[in-house]
Amino acid sequence: MARKRRGDPVHGWLVIDKDPNITSAKVVNQARKILNAAKVGHSGTLDPLATGILPLAFGEATKTVSYMMDGKKEYRFTVCWGEARDTDDTEGQVVETSEVRPSQAEIEAALPHFIGDIQQVPPAFSAIKVDGERAYKLARAEKPVELKPRSIFIEKFELLEVPDEDHATFEVTSGKGAYIRGLARDLALHLGTVGHISALRRTRVGPFSEKDAISLAKLEELGHNTAAVDILRPVETALDDIPALALTEDEARRLRCGQAVSALQVAKRTPLNDIDQGAIICAMAEGQVVALAKFEGGEIRPFRVLNF
Repeated sequence: MARKRRGDPVHGWLVIDKDPNITSAKVVNQARKILNAAKVGHSGTLDPLATGILPLAFGEATKTVSYMMDGKKEYRFTVCWGEARDTDDTEGQVVETSEVRPSQAEIEAALPHFIGDIQQVPPAFSAIKVDGERAYKLARAEKPVELKPRSIFIEKFELLEVPDEDHATFEVTSGKGAYIRGLARDLALHLGTVGHISALRRTRVGPFSEKDAISLAKLEELGHNTAAVDILRPVETALDDIPALALTEDEARRLRCGQAVSALQVAKRTPLNDIDQGAIICAMAEGQVVALAKFEGGEIRPFRVLNF
């Protein structure tokens, strides 16, 4: 018999504005304790140095994490020129120095090279697995870490200010899998110098921005009460880009049991002209997500059922 999970059945999204010098895992653990939640995970790790948006998925929302991680992310960050560090941020050891300091004009001229689909080698201090081991564990043990370049997408890369010759502050909108530390490292190399991130803040993840966020301190102040649970966003928040279909209770019951329902019957109530074969659908009943399903062969077939 499976052991019953401790805690309350809390479901939904909570957006934390992470403080510096705390790990994402610790944020998850503290939020779980405050809400006494049975299950919680996060959508996209933030480095301990970084601050900003860290969406937490509670309960059945954990089944939608991959859709949140696929969303766009926005960052503000500052690069310190002249020092390369093994972690590509201020927490690491200096491994190379340079006297070269790029001008504002040189920086602005370089940015178009990093917009669109580009190749990036992830930082050695990252959570990517190498032969079953996390890269950062190998790096900390001073073992060789060889990571292959991978394709990432940068939608926007703008220079915000140059406060002094040693620093420049940027704003970036990226797709899934982009490492901002790697972007700063590569920009510096492109400019004929070296550099690392001295400040990093994530300002948006998918539908969530800074206005949606709450600090851990504020969450603790609310405590485990109605006010704390009421600030959770609905599970379907992560599914905003997926077509939603309203089902009858009988259709919802069939999906919950893993059975397909006739798309023809649904189409009599809601036109399916804009939904292609193989498309993912967010099946709803009485305003609540029932399942994620696919529109295939004239049927709506569930592949991930949510249980509330």
